Amino acid sequence: MSLRRICFSVLGSLGLLLGTASAASPGGGPTHNWQIAMQPAVTPVMERLEAFHFKLLVITVATCVFVAILLIYAMLRFNQRANPIPSKTQHHTLLEVLWTLVPILILAYIAIYSFPLLYYEAAVPKPDVTIEVIGRQWYWTYVYTKEGGFQFDSNMLQEAAAKARGEPRLLGVDNPVYVPVNKNVEIITTGSDVIHSWAVPAFGVKMDAIPGRLNHTWFKATNLGTYYGQCSELCGANHAFMPIEVKVVSEKDYRAWLAQAKRKYASSGAMRLASNE
Repeated sequence: MSLRRICFSVLGSLGLLLGTASAASPGGGPTHNWQIAMQPAVTPVMERLEAFHFKLLVITVATCVFVAILLIYAMLRFNQRANPIPSKTQHHTLLEVLWTLVPILILAYIAIYSFPLLYYEAAVPKPDVTIEVIGRQWYWTYVYTKEGGFQFDSNMLQEAAAKARGEPRLLGVDNPVYVPVNKNVEIITTGSDVIHSWAVPAFGVKMDAIPGRLNHTWFKATNLGTYYGQCSELCGANHAFMPIEVKVVSEKDYRAWLAQAKRKYASSGAMRLASNE
């Protein structure tokens, strides 16, 4: 186990003791009791996000510990019993400079690491697969434009159907998305009615789907498996029932699924959202 994972586990355990722990999911699957920290990263973007999060976690913990020490020191050193005659000091130039300069330096340090990450995620590389995602109340429509020009809807499985198929409750869908492993996948999002948000935590992807607007993001999944996400923008009564299921498969399996999907969804046609290419 890496030092980062050990630190996450220790800090997460402290959070559990305080009643503030959050569940996380190994391998992108559903959460279960006593899980700690983020889902394991399976894309370069998420790896960078996790590293940046760890830096922020260290800064946050160090700041909290430092402030706690100052508070304890002030309580012990300047209480009425230890200091019966109160000090009449009105200001301290050095301290005022320090408590202004130090936060500026901390914020500058955070900015130095955050801006390259923002630009890295925003710069979509040349895609091997392009998928257009339409958010609807309350399901997703996926359009494979360059891979055969077909589309399909993806709805949440009801509890009985999910159990029969071995899918997690509230996360399994009838028609999951398939993508090849180690390939650049461009996601183009829009909405047909209200604002939605297409988010898969293990990929480090969260992009709003806004009516009348095309937003671009990308991911490159490096591990085979099934990964889950959900709509992350409040979009109405059934907002909580818009899951996302992405299956990362080998190139061979992806081509086989693609051939099958072209036949299965041929009658649905293709709804092209992007500009003509």
